[in-house]
Amino acid sequence: MKKFIKACLLLAIFQFAFTGLVQAQLTALPNGGNKRATVSEGIGITNVTINYSRPAVKKRDGHIWGELIPVGYVDQGFGPSKSAPWRAGANENTIIEFSTDVKIEGQALAAGKYGFFIAYDPNECTLIFSKNYGSWGSFYYKPDEDVLRVKVKPVAADKSVEWLKYEFTDQTPTSAVVALQWEKLVIPFKIDVDVTDTQVASFRKELRSEKGFNWESWDQAAQYCVQNKTNLDEALLWTDTATSVNFGGDKSFTAWSTKASVLDGLGRSTESAEVMKKALPFASSNELYFYARSLTRQKKGKEAFDIFKLNYDKHPNEFLPNAGMARGYSAIGDYKKALTFAQKAHEMAPDKPNKDITANFIKTLQEGKDIN
Repeated sequence: MKKFIKACLLLAIFQFAFTGLVQAQLTALPNGGNKRATVSEGIGITNVTINYSRPAVKKRDGHIWGELIPVGYVDQGFGPSKSAPWRAGANENTIIEFSTDVKIEGQALAAGKYGFFIAYDPNECTLIFSKNYGSWGSFYYKPDEDVLRVKVKPVAADKSVEWLKYEFTDQTPTSAVVALQWEKLVIPFKIDVDVTDTQVASFRKELRSEKGFNWESWDQAAQYCVQNKTNLDEALLWTDTATSVNFGGDKSFTAWSTKASVLDGLGRSTESAEVMKKALPFASSNELYFYARSLTRQKKGKEAFDIFKLNYDKHPNEFLPNAGMARGYSAIGDYKKALTFAQKAHEMAPDKPNKDITANFIKTLQEGKDIN
């Protein structure tokens, strides 16, 4: 009896192993000699990725569009779909993925992964983004799984493209055109991203994660809003967190100056000035210098001079505060005193680039011109 049970166990193990061997798939070339490909591009912080297979023309010039790729929707003779579009590639579904919400040809499409199909027409193609991205080709295509359809005009190409490909063209900071190219035809469609709204939405999400446990993250988000003149009311709340004792930015010049900038952006200039007074004691020599430089660019000469002077009083024997005094006096039109500090800074310059800058200060001031 024991021998019989042992024999049965060995047989079961053998059958299991044999079944596993039969089911195992060795790595092989894609069906039909088509090439697998992936292209990806960033638009702002949005990642767009296309996974597809690339068929070749194979001397079928003039017989691709309207023949190999039929017009409209057809019964492919396999699968439940009796009216299927083209799979926009070969083999498995062509899959396109967006990491954030986008617009396709001006129409909204939520972040996610989609099966991509095309109903070809020589005058106007219909592009289909389907929630079914896991089926093989378009044999299982169902119209009720469509998430978005847009129409675009195909464009004749200057030269023939042997292997089908997708390329990102006509790129801007907020958009790109995806061009399907094959044989002598291009099917383009435009992707637009609201970069500012997308970035702010990303900040909101990330600030709720472990990234929100330091003041620098809250400050970075608020600074972005100031620079892009957007979402300032919420940005002010973010600066409250950045400057709080709990998050460690209560003694940071950067955190307080960002809050002042947000208040200024909101038109609350008196409050902004009070916050900057609170920020100044925490500033390093470099921070004071570059803050004063920002004031000179705003043509606020007296305010800039006061900051340059504050920096000099704290660090009278350092190069940058002396260079700052040259800029400060120049900003209020006292070129004679500015020249004295420019000469002193020139002697203290730590390297050739700074020597060259201060030499230019001296030359400009001697000509009676503002160095700012």
